[in-house]
Amino acid sequence: MNLPTFATTRNTKPAIKAAVKPGRPATRRALADLKKRNSAKEVVVVVKDKIPEQRVQPLPEVPEGVKDIDAEEEGNPALCTEYAPLMYKYLLQLEKTQFIRKDFLKGCTVTGKMRGVLLDWLIEVHQQFKLLQETLYMTIFLIDRYLQAEGKTVKRDQLQLVGVTSMFIACKVEEMYAPELNDFVYITDNAYSAAAIRRMELKILQTLDFELGRPLPLHFLRRYSKAGDVDVLQHTLAKYIVELAQVEYELASLPPSLLAAGGLYLSLIVLTPDSSITELWSRSLEYYSEYAGESLLPTVCRLAVILYKAGDSKLKAVHGKYSLKRVMKVAEMSCLKSPIVHKLASKHLNSLR
Repeated sequence: MNLPTFATTRNTKPAIKAAVKPGRPATRRALADLKKRNSAKEVVVVVKDKIPEQRVQPLPEVPEGVKDIDAEEEGNPALCTEYAPLMYKYLLQLEKTQFIRKDFLKGCTVTGKMRGVLLDWLIEVHQQFKLLQETLYMTIFLIDRYLQAEGKTVKRDQLQLVGVTSMFIACKVEEMYAPELNDFVYITDNAYSAAAIRRMELKILQTLDFELGRPLPLHFLRRYSKAGDVDVLQHTLAKYIVELAQVEYELASLPPSLLAAGGLYLSLIVLTPDSSITELWSRSLEYYSEYAGESLLPTVCRLAVILYKAGDSKLKAVHGKYSLKRVMKVAEMSCLKSPIVHKLASKHLNSLR
């Protein structure tokens, strides 16, 4: 079979005509030529018509005397600095819709002490699996939300099942390499089967209507630490305080933003004892947290109680976790038993102002 050959000279029209199938119009333009012409037209339209910048809502303006903590990160696209103020405004609204009631275990067979024992064990599991901090906070949130809705139907022998299933769900959301289902079966010493965990997973997700996007205290704490320009020790101590509060049933109803602000405020008070407590919560912290220092003091006093008694508590998981060298052994610092912490725990605020 002889294939048609194309001429190598500039005048290639006869060769192209020879390759055209019978019945096709010889005057039809080549597809490549049409594409070039169309693309040229599109480029002209884009250049001529400039799309004006539009925003759904204006960005909040930083007041005078307050540092714009997002301006210095404009070159990093991963931080989304142009949207960060609006994001945190949204998170503050979102935490109000997914709240935990006070005494949400009232009338249930599960008690606050049983919840504390479960969370203390889950913190150890979290360390053993080497999971992210966000996974632990989401696990606790899922447990509390489920018990708030279905606590009266949960028997005592099912509480551990609710706990491991909540961590299993949280791992799917937060972890890049989540533990397998059989790992959670093993960690419960085969008390529950893989099928039982799957059934509980469906039940929890249906009860919560798949609403898993509640902001965590850690999200706000990172923002506030940046606004306050705190050092690593102050931030780590604040994380320790916030995590101690997670185990306490009486503090489960605190909004994540309020808990993060109170934890950081207490950390600043403990580590800077020579300063007045009213001066430590700066204008920048007040602006970015939307909490005035005076309004945080009741929460700070409640957190000081658990911080002062942490070493003597029966639930040792958080204290042991923050006694490690990689977190600077903040749980063993002598200043945690200082007169300032004792006065805050006793609500003797007049002597500290």
